[in-house]
Amino acid sequence: MSVSEELKRLHELHQAGALTDAEFEQAKAKLLSGGAAPVRDEDLKSDLGRLRRSTTDRWLGGVCGGLAKATGLESWVWRLIFVLAVVCLGTGVLVYLLMWIFIPEE
Repeated sequence: MSVSEELKRLHELHQAGALTDAEFEQAKAKLLSGGAAPVRDEDLKSDLGRLRRSTTDRWLGGVCGGLAKATGLESWVWRLIFVLAVVCLGTGVLVYLLMWIFIPEE
């Protein structure tokens, strides 16, 4: 993806309300400088604080839709991860149920 396409995507996320003004400016500066900024504890806490179950992109509880908004991955990727966790490890159902219970709805 080119820099102009990434800037356009950042702008779209900012306009949609997925990024605050500060997050948008920080991401834009990081993109334009070409360097990777170190991850701070405050960034991780704010990301976890923004995690919400989706009310629009949901099949069951909205967990995968919420994870998609928080991480930038598509919701179908999260659904695939949970299905693989159920099939291979057997723990996917438990993790999904716990997230459904403890993550608030948007």
